[in-house]
Amino acid sequence: MSFDVTRKETQQPTPPTVAHNGNGVAVLPIMAMTHRLRLNPNTEHKPESYEGLQLEFSPLLFSSLELYLPPPMLSLSRDSKLHYMRDIILRYSTEGERTRAQRHREYREKIISHYQPLHKELYAMHDSNFFVPSFLKAINENKEESFRSIMAEPTLGVFTFEMLQPRFCELLLSEVENFEKWVHETKFKIMRPNTMNKFGAVLDDFVFFSDVGGSTLDSHHGFVVEYGIERDVELGFHVDDSEVTLNVCLGKQFSGGDLFFRGVRCDKHVNTGNPFRFHFKAQKLKLSFGLTIHVLQSIRMKFSEILDYSHVPGRAVLHRGRHRHGARATTSGHRVNLLLWCRSSIFRELRKYQKDFSSWCGECQLEKKERQRVSVAAIRQELLKSEGKPAT
Repeated sequence: MSFDVTRKETQQPTPPTVAHNGNGVAVLPIMAMTHRLRLNPNTEHKPESYEGLQLEFSPLLFSSLELYLPPPMLSLSRDSKLHYMRDIILRYSTEGERTRAQRHREYREKIISHYQPLHKELYAMHDSNFFVPSFLKAINENKEESFRSIMAEPTLGVFTFEMLQPRFCELLLSEVENFEKWVHETKFKIMRPNTMNKFGAVLDDFVFFSDVGGSTLDSHHGFVVEYGIERDVELGFHVDDSEVTLNVCLGKQFSGGDLFFRGVRCDKHVNTGNPFRFHFKAQKLKLSFGLTIHVLQSIRMKFSEILDYSHVPGRAVLHRGRHRHGARATTSGHRVNLLLWCRSSIFRELRKYQKDFSSWCGECQLEKKERQRVSVAAIRQELLKSEGKPAT
């Protein structure tokens, strides 16, 4: 069984613009060797489109990285910039990563060449047919206040909003069922969405999301997960392999399956932060006034991070990938969710050198406040001592 899919023809990038030395050996422009990448993106620069080129990496990755090129390089040809950025990416990617990427491309090509879509209109992605009017209006206006007007923020950093029309949810559910049927009939071994879900499918593998993203979000992982009897029942406490996660319930009829959120944490603190432990500590230990305040602040912060969320078909949840969460048991029926893990290679590279995560990690924020409290208390003691007053 096979079918034709309308796709852009790929083309090979032309050789980059180069200079030559006296021996006739081609060399990169001198600026490519002497200039470093910018620390922050050039938000005023409009990057080139790298769509349609036969590349080892996502075209969006190159468009994103272009924002960090040194100013003198921005006037070079697209192929010169591509050559320079490709060298940087290859320098940081291992042979094993490139091999896995090549195998995955071959795996996807096998699916695309043999799977027959049931609803071809899904692949055209006509916005007005899939998204609710309020979401489309916010997208078209593209202003922060427009997005804020359609969103609720039940806890810091978790946003909910109406997104998908019922018809789209029905079509996508039907398409996923058709794909699973094809997998069963052909005995094709597919990759499941992640290591925690045994049921579901990677939508990217049968041409649902091509290259989507924005700003520094230059890659993604789009998939559906299934919960219910004879499927995954629940999902343990975890963080996602993403910078931003979009989670939309598609249906069907079900009970249970609530999401629970427990705050954003860095790698060091991902398993910390039990509010009851801090409450016990405050009860059992004789603490100084300042430390008591710190413990009470810890308790308040951790209780404020607690959120339980009930899924509604068509409604989306948007949150940081590092926001700890899990899914409670789906006690009856069949629940299917669409997820999009959006990733930023730039953010991940910069995070390797970052030491202070207090701008977003709740536990780091508490530790920073405690260091400040201790520092202020020490200075106060020194001042009292210098004035001949007893320390308290």
